Amino acid sequence: MSNFIEDFYYGNIEPQECTTELTKKVKKSLSELSAKEEQLSFVLSDKEKELFLDYTSTYNKFSSICNADSFTVGFRLGAKFTYDTFVENRKG
Repeated sequence: MSNFIEDFYYGNIEPQECTTELTKKVKKSLSELSAKEEQLSFVLSDKEKELFLDYTSTYNKFSSICNADSFTVGFRLGAKFTYDTFVENRKG
């Protein structure tokens, strides 16, 4: 039987890997986002496009930090559930 912690340590488990198929809701949102980007590319000047790309890059960095924080909070919450289920209940 494989050891989950060892698999995680050796990189056999990628928590950020997206293995699910895109749902209709995600596909629709992605399509809308693409359409808005295309519209902006027609109406913005080169300088405005550069500013917008800088904005989106900064937002993506911010979003990445928030996602990492959410992952950490969720992981800790899961660990607390596990602890409560397997350790805390055995005390008494």
